[in-house]
Amino acid sequence: MLTRLGGASRGAFEALNLGGSVEDDPRAVAANHRRVFHSLGIEPDRVVSPHQVHGSAVARVDGSDGGEVIPETDALITDEPGLALFLRFADCVPVLFYDAEHRAVGLAHAGWRGTAAGVVPACVRAMTSAFGTQPQNLWAGIGPAIGPDHYEVGIEVVEAVRATLPAPAGIAERRDGRWYLDLPGAVAAQLAGLDVGGVAPSGICTACRTDEWYSHRAEDGKTGRFGVIVWIAEA
Repeated sequence: MLTRLGGASRGAFEALNLGGSVEDDPRAVAANHRRVFHSLGIEPDRVVSPHQVHGSAVARVDGSDGGEVIPETDALITDEPGLALFLRFADCVPVLFYDAEHRAVGLAHAGWRGTAAGVVPACVRAMTSAFGTQPQNLWAGIGPAIGPDHYEVGIEVVEAVRATLPAPAGIAERRDGRWYLDLPGAVAAQLAGLDVGGVAPSGICTACRTDEWYSHRAEDGKTGRFGVIVWIAEA
């Protein structure tokens, strides 16, 4: 999990912006990527990233995908050691998966659209199909994301997310005539409904902590993207 600190970007994108589609200087973005991969000891041709579209597509990747961008995908899974999965965020929920029994990992991008579309259940099902993962033996981490105090949405968004949950109560609150959605809470509820054995919420609200994290909502859409990278260590 990478904060926004320590990079080459300036202005609204300060400092470790890893998103290439936010009107930042491409040279700064490239420098930030080099800095991250060097500091983690990862070769760029051993990194796989998707073109995130707020959907539910999951791709299983291996070494042949190294250095590639997978089109129109919001979750990646792999059991290949040393192959890094790399996604970008700025309020949407990062969901990290680890199956210790089968030495497999996954990483999902869950905004409200992806959550409503079922990207989190799709990722769990994909790991079960690909690796034999048993949900009760799966660990899931919920990364920094916008919290319910700041995520004002329309009722149609609340209803779309509620429709995916086994117990929809408690993930939205109406205050002063406005609806506020607990998106990390909705993801946690989906994971519980899937019988995922270990769920670890970060409890970090990106909109509250723009000193360390990018927040599309809190920064009026003019901001960068922080990165999340997961991989299986070489044996």
